[in-house]
Amino acid sequence: MPTKNRVKVYIADTYYHLYNRGWNRTEIFRENEDYEYFEWLLTRHLSTLPVVDTKGREYRHLRSDIDLLAYCLMPNHFHMLVYQREDHAISQLMSSVLTAYTMYFNRKYKRRGSLFESTYKAVPILEDAQLLHITRYIHLNHTEYKTWLYSSYDDYLKAPREWIYPGAILELFSSKLHYKEFVDDYEAMQRERDRIKAELANS
Repeated sequence: MPTKNRVKVYIADTYYHLYNRGWNRTEIFRENEDYEYFEWLLTRHLSTLPVVDTKGREYRHLRSDIDLLAYCLMPNHFHMLVYQREDHAISQLMSSVLTAYTMYFNRKYKRRGSLFESTYKAVPILEDAQLLHITRYIHLNHTEYKTWLYSSYDDYLKAPREWIYPGAILELFSSKLHYKEFVDDYEAMQRERDRIKAELANS
């Protein structure tokens, strides 16, 4: 029986929470350059204009097929929220990004084999309440989320980068300040819950 959240049959015009972590929970990002390269891989498929390689060949341009609404890169895992218009868009984006990043990482750190624990997970988001919560969950992944460089949190408070589309979430709030309060108000409760979970796990 297929493992939960691994069945890759996607529905067009649907939001999905995508996530994965390193093999045996090892780091997939060791230096700032690693985070930045992963972001560039997203950019090359999601920028408003096609991106070309060193030989002038265009990378697959998916901007019309999929939007990246939110993301957070952590040392040993990542989260993304996307909206796909075409049922093939997630598979194309993730296959290209994760394959290219694994090749980059293995070459840089002189290793071989799989980098990620398994096939990435994908959870459809079908209700507005889920949609709001998942962006908050993603942005709060890092304890220093207000200053963490490798997430989309700042794109929600300032002018977003052109390959990130927070509009679908922000239009559910009266202002960007309202969204900031929505995230900040939940932080203390989430941190306390995480502390209790850790204590129970270690008891």
